[in-house]
Amino acid sequence: MSHIRYTISRSGTYYYNRRVPSHAVAAYGTHIRHALSSCPVEAEAYSTRLSNVLEASWAAHQATIPINIPAVVESFKPKSYLLSEMAEEYLSLRKIDAAPPKLALETFIRLAGDRDVVSYTRDDAKLFVDALLSLGNKTATIRRRINCISAVLNYAYAELDVDKRNPFSRLFIKGEGQDACKRGTFTLDQLKQGYDHALSSGSQVKLLMPLLGETGCRLAEIVGLELDDIDMDEEVINIRPNSIRRLKTSSSTRTLPLVGYAKESMLLVLQQADDRYLFPRYLKDGSCRATHASNALCKWLKKDFGLTAHSLRHTFRDRLRASECPLELIDQIGGWSSIGTIGSKYGQGYDSDVVKKYLRRITLYETRRR
Repeated sequence: MSHIRYTISRSGTYYYNRRVPSHAVAAYGTHIRHALSSCPVEAEAYSTRLSNVLEASWAAHQATIPINIPAVVESFKPKSYLLSEMAEEYLSLRKIDAAPPKLALETFIRLAGDRDVVSYTRDDAKLFVDALLSLGNKTATIRRRINCISAVLNYAYAELDVDKRNPFSRLFIKGEGQDACKRGTFTLDQLKQGYDHALSSGSQVKLLMPLLGETGCRLAEIVGLELDDIDMDEEVINIRPNSIRRLKTSSSTRTLPLVGYAKESMLLVLQQADDRYLFPRYLKDGSCRATHASNALCKWLKKDFGLTAHSLRHTFRDRLRASECPLELIDQIGGWSSIGTIGSKYGQGYDSDVVKKYLRRITLYETRRR
């Protein structure tokens, strides 16, 4: 016989065994018997927890709605979830480019193994950082890789209701930021040269240059446009979350006029779009693959100008500064989080006519046509 309350032992297995109070007999029958575990320690824990659930169910002394005892007992049992499984689930729920997190996860799993997410330690996280440093990765790259894995673990711990400190949180990287190089910017002549070449080529990849350079958008914001986000009657694009990608921040949502080279490029790209997406070639498994577009564009930009796609965004901000555009409006146009006062968050912001005025002020298109 078992000495664990409300259990009996039969053939090495402990069973929950309990008489049901009279007012709950209609819902449960006269007795409850259900297998718990072959381990006495586990059986005692499960018995105690099941008793608490049942007693709470019976406490009202009114019409009792029976609980699903097998499901409740199963929920008590510890589960093991591999990092790769939780990562797959996380990425399926988030509308983000899966390439960067998958790269980080593959590297980490090669070093620490694909294990139960609860089993990873601070030493595993430090091993990951040391390995990336030894491979010559920039500290900014390492920080992005850490953030990718940390996000998956945070998701896993929340979903599994695990009270555990993320081993990647507040992780120190030796010399972080000291290896950073100031990102270069395009000259106006380089921009015009690149824009003219893009328009004459008709290449979707190259047409990204004027679209990015004349709107200041992040690459994923343009590559992830659906046709419903584009209004060529009003000559604007609506940067907003959609079915294939999210936005970086809440302040990224905005409407931007298409001026000059941006308008001409959009008309050409639309000719190669499908019936729903602006860049269908960079759509896979229902999400936007902006990294692939970035790699293709940067291959050309680095070869011809020694710069990257993100350099266009830095150049765009400099051009707005030079036009004496108000800082708050610069942040609004580029979808940057405002560093101004609390008051900068009030109201609706600048209207589209003001935005268009400053975009026309910096356009290079008229210079090209003279």
